Amino acid sequence: MSQERKDAAVAYWKANLRLLVSLLVVWFVVSFGFGILLVEPLNAIPLGGYKLGFWFAQQGSIFTFIVLIFVYTARMNQLDRKFDVHEE
Repeated sequence: MSQERKDAAVAYWKANLRLLVSLLVVWFVVSFGFGILLVEPLNAIPLGGYKLGFWFAQQGSIFTFIVLIFVYTARMNQLDRKFDVHEE
């Protein structure tokens, strides 16, 4: 493997890991931060008849995870095309 291809592979995996870590941080903040640490302040805000802290603990982190799956898929498709490792 040429040095140029090795550099491209390293850059691809760095971009992949950067994306993965950033999405996991978002999920952690929403699920642990909003659902556990900040539940009391958020419970002061109603959302559809429920307390916002309760909603984040029960539904918000799940919805966020689903959205993050679609974001990850879209961004990985962009990275694959950028580094020319996409499927035909």
